Amino acid sequence: MRFDHDVIIAGGGLNGPALALALQAAGLSVAVVDARPAADRAAEGFDGRAYALALASRRLLTALGLWGGLAPHSQPINRVIATQGWPGEGAGRLALMFDSAEIEEGPVGHMLEDRFLYAALMDAMHGSVRHIAGTAVTGQESGAGGVTAVLSNGQRLTARVLVGADGRQSGVAERAGLRRAGWSYGQTALVAAVDHALPHEGIAHQFFMPTGPLAILPLPGNRSSIVWSEPDDSAAAIAGLDDLGFMEVLRPRFGDFLGRITLAGPRFTYPLSLAMAHDYVARRVVLVGDSAHGVHPIAGQGLNLGLRDVAALAEVLVEAWRRGEDIGAADVLARYQRWRRFNATALGLGMDAVNRLFSTPNPLLRTVRGLGMGAITAIGPVRRTFMRQAAGLSMDPMPRLLTGQPL
Repeated sequence: MRFDHDVIIAGGGLNGPALALALQAAGLSVAVVDARPAADRAAEGFDGRAYALALASRRLLTALGLWGGLAPHSQPINRVIATQGWPGEGAGRLALMFDSAEIEEGPVGHMLEDRFLYAALMDAMHGSVRHIAGTAVTGQESGAGGVTAVLSNGQRLTARVLVGADGRQSGVAERAGLRRAGWSYGQTALVAAVDHALPHEGIAHQFFMPTGPLAILPLPGNRSSIVWSEPDDSAAAIAGLDDLGFMEVLRPRFGDFLGRITLAGPRFTYPLSLAMAHDYVARRVVLVGDSAHGVHPIAGQGLNLGLRDVAALAEVLVEAWRRGEDIGAADVLARYQRWRRFNATALGLGMDAVNRLFSTPNPLLRTVRGLGMGAITAIGPVRRTFMRQAAGLSMDPMPRLLTGQPL
């Protein structure tokens, strides 16, 4: 079988381009099929959407040659504080505190706006990776010799492997028969950014409220991104308010620890659910990112989990290619699944459990939660284990890209 490319990636969000750059740099031929026009997310205006990039994710971007240009736009996360109750609630008590100084490897993470990360990936692909924008993969045919991707423009491309990086509603996964289990949380995330009078000092806050978690995440300057989870009906009512009404509801929840706050940029809403694939691989098909595991945004691990997939899959494929193996063979793809499925599933279910445990007003559970999380804060080795997990440093073995080394 003659191939147009070694690998075809369906999905041009963040994980797909990152994987393409890693593979192309190692010598493989890659095409990224992107359902959206490339300019859709490359606008220069601030919109408040940002990611908490773990230390390991930053190292991957360093290995891809991107972090040098992104660092000036990022905000280091020097400390993470998790608290029960609303920020403005006097009864709220400290549950957990993580300080970057404890792991001695720099900030535990960085906040980075979507617009900068997406634009950097698009720029890096230009001229090196075939990027077919405004086109979707609408069909696929897997055989013993390779896989054919059928595109919405009528084109047919052949490759050794088809990667599904096309999100929670992955068409690649569905057509390959890769089933997923999950459920809705009955919650919606309200996402926006606020300007505040006082400096945040690089501290990320996670407030566990009975209605759902509220994350206040530092951005450059006196500005923070918020990810505010509410029950669906309450979130719909809040989202329907004008900006003035929205801020009237937010202010008592946000509190005054950063001084007066004002809305900065547009607002967004995202329904929250869990979706975990039973298997990450099928015949010449493999899943990464949300296609494999869509998780609750608590702790900001969604993109980081996807980039861990990218690092592991890139290493598996490149090593197999260098050994002269068929990179789409079942035994090759199985190595990736063994490396990632258990870890990603455990983290996804762990975040699910934390959200359920804290999203209940039961006073007895509140006391138990406070005692348990306080104990973690007090016990250094346990606390540092949690920090290394959040920083993405706990994979065993660690993919080379997550250590900052190219393949």
